[in-house]
Amino acid sequence: MTQTNAVERAFGLHDGFEPDDDGYLVTTTPFDGRVTVSDSIRVTVRMPMLSGVVADDSVADVVETGWFETLELRLEDAHTVVSSDDATPPTIRRDGDEVVLEVEFSGYPDKAAENAKAVVDFAEGTWMQGLIPGYDYDEPAAGMLNRAHQSYD
Repeated sequence: MTQTNAVERAFGLHDGFEPDDDGYLVTTTPFDGRVTVSDSIRVTVRMPMLSGVVADDSVADVVETGWFETLELRLEDAHTVVSSDDATPPTIRRDGDEVVLEVEFSGYPDKAAENAKAVVDFAEGTWMQGLIPGYDYDEPAAGMLNRAHQSYD
């Protein structure tokens, strides 16, 4: 079995992913999480900017910029959740009304799906930690906050 086949098998067996034309979709997050497999594994997570989830209020440009800069700093460690020495530091950028995180790694084929899921979970949790109190939120933030409060209670 080639390394690529072993990686694809790991994703096929993991219940957090569904096959897609270009790789795999992450099914455990409200964000757009995708994984492509070639010589390495590339995880891409697209998350809304703060203004994309705030309900009925406008977010000042200075707040949006500061929020993004803080999120960017927090996401710089996303590659450290991968159990491989081959994980590259992430690229993080704004793309319109979204934040895009990309992490690439190789290593143990049987751990590829778990490593990809760890990157997505890290991104989701880090994004959630950055929500600013005092705003009313639309989806996906509202549902995520509601689930977090229910889990806490």
